[in-house]
Amino acid sequence: MRRLTGRWRIVEMDLWDRDAIDLVEPGFIEFTRDGTGQFGFIAVRGSMDCRTTERNGHPVVEFSWIGDDEGDEVSGRGWAALHEDGTLAGHLFFHMGDDSGFRADPIVRANRQG
Repeated sequence: MRRLTGRWRIVEMDLWDRDAIDLVEPGFIEFTRDGTGQFGFIAVRGSMDCRTTERNGHPVVEFSWIGDDEGDEVSGRGWAALHEDGTLAGHLFFHMGDDSGFRADPIVRANRQG
């Protein structure tokens, strides 16, 4: 089973277009082995507390998050599921605010030899 850990490039969101997603930096979501993670899109940065589970035979991560949106403290929850084609699909919720589905592709890092 492919793991969800690693950095993913957010390539599509329901509420915002690609120019908005990449406003400050390329949009991303990242899950680490220690059950934490982070994401960034538009001017939002968040730190996540993650729980991994399985639905219909596919790995899923559910998370709560806290972060910053242009200097304002924001928080929420979300989830992400690994699809058979190797992409990630999920949904991000802002506490008392917007919510949006998203799609992300794995970021493949080149192996460096030294």
